[in-house]
Amino acid sequence: MIKEAIYHKPVNQYAYSYDKNHLHIMLQAKRADLESVQLIFGDPYDFNGSQWNYHLKSMKKSGSSQSLDYWKIEIEPAFRRMRYGFLCQDKNGGVSYFTEKGHTDELPEQIGAYFCFPYLHEVDIFTAPSWVKDTIWYQIFPERFANGNPTWNPTGTLSWGEHKPTPDNFFGGDLQGVIDHLDYLVELGITGIYFCPIFKASSNHKYDTIDYFELDPQFGDKQTLRKLVRDCHKRGIRVMLDAVFNHSGFEFTPFQDVLKHGQKSKYKDWFHIWDFPIQTSPHPNYDAFGFVASMPKLNTTNPEVKDYLLRVGRYWIEEFDIDGWRLDVANEIDHTFWRAFRNEMKSIKPDLYILGEIWHDSMKWLQGDQFDAVMNYPLRESIIDFFAAGAIRADQFDDRLTDLLHMYPDNVQKVLFNLLDSHDTDRVLTLANGNKDRVKLMYVFLLSFIGTPCLYYGDEIGMAGGGDPECRACMEWDREKQDLELFTFVQNLIRIRKEEPAFGSDAAFKMIQADAEKNLLVYEKKNSKAHLVFIINNNDFEQKLNIVEMAGKQTRALFNEPAVNLHEDGTIKLPPYGFQCYQLL
Repeated sequence: MIKEAIYHKPVNQYAYSYDKNHLHIMLQAKRADLESVQLIFGDPYDFNGSQWNYHLKSMKKSGSSQSLDYWKIEIEPAFRRMRYGFLCQDKNGGVSYFTEKGHTDELPEQIGAYFCFPYLHEVDIFTAPSWVKDTIWYQIFPERFANGNPTWNPTGTLSWGEHKPTPDNFFGGDLQGVIDHLDYLVELGITGIYFCPIFKASSNHKYDTIDYFELDPQFGDKQTLRKLVRDCHKRGIRVMLDAVFNHSGFEFTPFQDVLKHGQKSKYKDWFHIWDFPIQTSPHPNYDAFGFVASMPKLNTTNPEVKDYLLRVGRYWIEEFDIDGWRLDVANEIDHTFWRAFRNEMKSIKPDLYILGEIWHDSMKWLQGDQFDAVMNYPLRESIIDFFAAGAIRADQFDDRLTDLLHMYPDNVQKVLFNLLDSHDTDRVLTLANGNKDRVKLMYVFLLSFIGTPCLYYGDEIGMAGGGDPECRACMEWDREKQDLELFTFVQNLIRIRKEEPAFGSDAAFKMIQADAEKNLLVYEKKNSKAHLVFIINNNDFEQKLNIVEMAGKQTRALFNEPAVNLHEDGTIKLPPYGFQCYQLL
């Protein structure tokens, strides 16, 4: 037994309140080292004389990566509190009792040796808005979606789509253009819009805010925004705005005051300024987004800055009834600010969705006191590497998914913001080298995985483009230039996800096969009411496989794709880039 590889801490994804009655406990160990794990548990005050009354319950192996096994269990403590440990047994019959004090050969007698979950407080349970897990998001870069009112065009606006996008050109996209195409989004099946920033700024991307309380005039007026939100809500579409609180724009009034008055400015402590006078080149002598002098970093520990930004957050909720905040560069802002932000925003609108832009392991922000979710870039990278780039094998993809599925608590997984691309990345068709079949496989996986999926505007009609600025091209509204077959494909996937609850976040995900040599995936989504099995051939040639779990079962195919015949013995032939989902009846 590799005892030093056995790990547990009574915090985060290893021990947490899943709901008001249940705890989830997880243990990790070296792959294939342990034959079984039992949870030793009981109430810390339940004794028979000097003998602690404990119970044993077998844990289940919930997943295996190349190096680790994960063991999980759900427990309902009798009095909402629990002491616990683990009885580990290896393949050779070796036994170890693992508690907070380490490994012992015998069951510890002292209650203080065991891990402690002091009390299941309902207020401490991670809760996110219930509507999020069923939402299909659509990200809109406002300047490039549609020009609905040319009278709002900024000076120098170019003809729609007739020029390549650059970091500093404008095409006149606005909020009226979004209103004009809401029925298009309804037709696609969208139920949530995530807008890149719409506040007053000098750039086309608007991540350099000048005034946080003003709508950029090129996008329209506030009455237009009110109408947009109302029209979205009438269609069952939620609206999420982008907040850039990490940094402001160069023309932000407080920063301009610092530039003018230096150390005498009343706003000098609003920013992280190293020394005076201020310089912007060759590098700024103040903290900024990266080293971009035009985006000075805000000091969110300053009470005045904190109050200002909290007022910003409240204003757009109270005045326009938005449904969510996406928080830019969220990991570079202090946790104290985010705790205050959550308390303030949730007091106004309890079911507001708070989403952080973080590209890495985000457990510190997902403990129920800050964000509801983060943008799931680790999942995106794994999907792109396997399906689009062919940079990893099926078993390596499975390995990454296993680690991802054990990175956060189960109730967090259901509301993670899953995406394939965005305004910060190459478009998915470009990443797939123009191979639409690969793109389809990515959409199959994205929309059948746990979490809330997001499409980047125009991907559904086959728009391509490299990184910024190419990925920010004008939306193609000429139907003759749209890939309508791809649109219908994505539309049907969204429809199935809505019609079959097990297709989305209301069912557990489990990989059945991840064949390294054949590059095949077989996975299931299962809940108490439905059992779905997905088969994907990530190859440009036909493959044959056998799915023992489906042998002799009655099934119904959910996708109207070229026939994938399932034989009685569970044998299937998959065409190049073939896929299917079977519902077991």
